[in-house]
Amino acid sequence: MSDHGHRTVLHLRFVLPTDGDAGLLEGLRSLLENITPRVQIIEPDMAVLDLTGALPYWKRDARALTELIQLRALALLGLHSAAAVGPNRMLAAMACNLTPPDRRTIIDHSPDAVAAFLRPRPVRELPGVGSKMAATLTSYGLHRVGDVADLPPATLQRLLGARAGRTLHERALGHDTTIVDPTPTAASISTEHRFTHDELDPAQHRRALLALADDLGRRLRASGLIAAGLTCTIHYADHTGTRRSRTLPEATQHTVLLARTAYAVYESLGLQRARVRSLALRADALRPAEGATRQLTLDSGDEKPLAIEAVADRARTRYGSPVIYPAALATGAHDRQQTQKPAVRGQIVRRAAGAPAAGPHRPGYGSEQRSRSHR
Repeated sequence: MSDHGHRTVLHLRFVLPTDGDAGLLEGLRSLLENITPRVQIIEPDMAVLDLTGALPYWKRDARALTELIQLRALALLGLHSAAAVGPNRMLAAMACNLTPPDRRTIIDHSPDAVAAFLRPRPVRELPGVGSKMAATLTSYGLHRVGDVADLPPATLQRLLGARAGRTLHERALGHDTTIVDPTPTAASISTEHRFTHDELDPAQHRRALLALADDLGRRLRASGLIAAGLTCTIHYADHTGTRRSRTLPEATQHTVLLARTAYAVYESLGLQRARVRSLALRADALRPAEGATRQLTLDSGDEKPLAIEAVADRARTRYGSPVIYPAALATGAHDRQQTQKPAVRGQIVRRAAGAPAAGPHRPGYGSEQRSRSHR
């Protein structure tokens, strides 16, 4: 096939050894960047390459260059891989999920080739289609991607809502504009609230968690990142601490979803009259927002907080952070002159090349720790 004048994206999924060393990721990145500088590592076991400029340089077509990359990964690093090439990231990722190790799938740029791959696929395989949406679509006889693609956009928007319907129709036609971004992302973003005194009131604990989630969400959106995990750390008056991590239902940058998870973690601890000195939240397993897909929602009520959030972000950018915040953070009249929300402080931790990522794939993720705090 001819790739001239077309975008060409390669998606790789590696079979990692259980005893892989810390330098493996760095070696893999170096190997891939020798092919093209447009490399995005999606830890722990995937990578995306934009081969558009590399094809004429290497004087190979997409299949031959993919074979070369897989052979080098196996020979130099001992890594078996599944590979798929498509005209955009979505198609390459979908095809890679269906490709066994040591094989490759190539989707031509022609509309006929895209339709031949995409139309027969079950509708649940489209990015953003969760179990609830899949059930709704199949109840209307929309079982395959082709069924959705053939439906008039206006009809799909009536079934799912304007935003979800429009997005799903574009994906069903094989359209995707996300780019391969080689910029390293932060490993985690954290934020902390210290009480002025040892706090016993669970309502104040929850209020501080909301302020922390609001701060995390704002910073994630400003950085163009989404988080797949959330870690909550609580320090007590006796200098002990509890830390618990949880994988988010879906990777997100939205305050309301971060707050729900933070509340769930807090409730799971079963604290009773605990004297809390400080609370901290950390967003884990970060990746670029444009490189992921948010599950499309059928609940219009879920869209309202997100729309308000966008307005608040614009207002904060123009007038400053304290101008708009969740109503639950408003203080009583007796202290309104002192503060309008709990003070938070945060930091961003960036991952060096080859360093292990913070996130759900790390050993011990989801476990609880109780340890002495040496601060």
